[in-house]
Amino acid sequence: MSEYINGILEDLKRLNPGQEVFIQAATEVLYNLDPLISREDKYKKHAILERITVPERTVVFRVTYVDDKGKPQVHNGYRVQFNSAIGPYKGGLRLHPSVNLGVLKFLGFEQIFKNSLTGVNIGGAKGGSNFDPKGKSDNEIMRFCHAFMEEFYRHIGNTADVPAGDIGVGGREIGYLFGKYKKITGRFDGILTGKGLNWGGSLARTEATGYGLVYFTDNMLKKAGLSLEGKKCSISGSGNVAIYTIKKLYQFGALPITASDSNGYIYDSEGIDVALLKELKEVRRERLSEYTKFRPHAKYISVNEYAPGRNGVWDVPCDGAFPCATQNEVHLADIKVLYANGCKFLAEGANMPSTLDAVNFMLAQKDFYFAPAKAANAGGVGTSGLEMMQNAGMTSWSFEEVDKRLRGIMNHIFEISYATSEEFGDAGNLVLGSNIAGFRKVADAMIDQGYV
Repeated sequence: MSEYINGILEDLKRLNPGQEVFIQAATEVLYNLDPLISREDKYKKHAILERITVPERTVVFRVTYVDDKGKPQVHNGYRVQFNSAIGPYKGGLRLHPSVNLGVLKFLGFEQIFKNSLTGVNIGGAKGGSNFDPKGKSDNEIMRFCHAFMEEFYRHIGNTADVPAGDIGVGGREIGYLFGKYKKITGRFDGILTGKGLNWGGSLARTEATGYGLVYFTDNMLKKAGLSLEGKKCSISGSGNVAIYTIKKLYQFGALPITASDSNGYIYDSEGIDVALLKELKEVRRERLSEYTKFRPHAKYISVNEYAPGRNGVWDVPCDGAFPCATQNEVHLADIKVLYANGCKFLAEGANMPSTLDAVNFMLAQKDFYFAPAKAANAGGVGTSGLEMMQNAGMTSWSFEEVDKRLRGIMNHIFEISYATSEEFGDAGNLVLGSNIAGFRKVADAMIDQGYV
C-alpha cells in the first residue's frame, strides 16, 4: 500500500482502539482503492478517504425494559450513520450479545459500498443492541423493542434513515419496532423495511439475500464457463440467508449438504431438507441438533468436536462454499482445507465472513473463484430499496416482479464489479472491482456536495 493509505490506517487504529473488525474492513477497502487513488488525484485532494472512514453521526443510548420476572434490564442501543452522500442512511439493526460500536462501524462502513453497488440511491448505516433475543419470551422481546424505539425514533425518517433487520431482528421484531414508532409519531410511513406483507412489506424481501447470493454466484461461474448444476455446496448458518441460499441452490440444480448454528453443524449427504430446516429454526426456534431426529441418516457435529481455531463445517468436501453465518467464520486454515478437498468457489452470504488472510489465499489461486460479501450479499438491501419504492408509491409488486428486479440488481453488481476489475488490470478480482466501483459513486457525490 502507498504511504498515504498506510498513514490513514495508522490514524484509524490510533483513534479506534479495540475496534479490530472495523480496522479489518477499512484495511480491505483502502488496500483495494490504492490503484484508483494513485490514478486520480482528486480523491486525495478532497480528503475523501479521511472523510469516508469517519461516520457522519454516531448515536449511543440506554435501553431499559422489565423482564418477565419483574427485573429491570439495561442494554446499549446504537446507530452508526456512516454516509448519506447518495441517499438516506440504510442498514440493518442487529440484536446480539456481540454487538458493540466497533462491530457496527465495520458493518456500517461496508454498507456504504454495498448500497452504492445496488444502483439504488441509499447511504450506509448500521445499528442495534447487545440485547440477546434467544431465550426471551415474545413479551420480553416486545418490551425491549418498544423501549429501543422510544429513543431511536428521534434519529430516523423515511427520507433520512430507514433501518431494516439483521441478526436477531426478523419480522416479529420489525413489527414491534414499527408499532411503537407509529404510536409515538402518529405516522404510517416506510420507516422500516422487512415489514409484514399486509402493512407495507415487500414480497421476496425475506428470500432476497439468499436468492441474490446465488444469482451473483451464477453470474461469476458462467463468466468462467462453469455452472452450479450438480455442484455439492456447503453452507454455514441456518438463519434467513442460509435457508434461502439453500432453497435457491436447489433451483439451480446444486446440492446443498450442510447448515450450522452456534452449537454445531449438520451434514446431510442427500441434501438439506429446507422445509425441516425452516420448521426447526423459524417456527420451533430449536437448535440444529434436532435435525437428526427427523433425518437419522444425517450427521450432527458439535462445536466441541471442532479442531482448535477451526470452523468444522468447512471440513466437509464440497465444490462450493457459502458462509452465511457471521463475520470471520472462514479462517486461513479453513479455506486451505476447503481448497485441498476440491472446493473451487466461495460466495459470501454473511458480512465479511472471511479473514484477510483467507481472502488473500483465495485471490492467489488462479483456479478458484471468490464472490465478496459487499457485492454478493447485496440482494437484501437492494430489495429493501425496492420496498422503499413501493412504500413511496403506496403500491405492492408481485413476487415475480420483485424477484426479476432483484436478479437485475445482482446482474448489474456483477457486471460493474467485473468491468472495474478489468479496467484496473486484474480481471476477475471481484474484491478489487466491487470496492472501487462502490467507492467511486459515493466519493464523487461527496466531492460534488462540498466539505460537509
